[in-house]
Amino acid sequence: MALIIGAECMTCGICIEECPNDAIQESGPAYVIDPELCTECVGSFDEPQCVKVCPVDVIIRDPHHSESHEDLLEKEKRILDNRDPYL
Repeated sequence: MALIIGAECMTCGICIEECPNDAIQESGPAYVIDPELCTECVGSFDEPQCVKVCPVDVIIRDPHHSESHEDLLEKEKRILDNRDPYL
């Protein structure tokens, strides 16, 4: 399941720096998480890094993008396989 950022986001930007998949982008006055890139940090960390650092606790699971643990692991593998090793 991908994550979403609630409307109460204070746009501090901490989450952007912490996301290992570059899934969080600035979009107008708030930030959005790309569900195609969000793996909830499964395969890399014990918990989503954006949730861990969010000072106002507004990052929650997106009910419109439900994925199993195995689906998230497969997505992480796909993302890693497509990354440029020189970046």
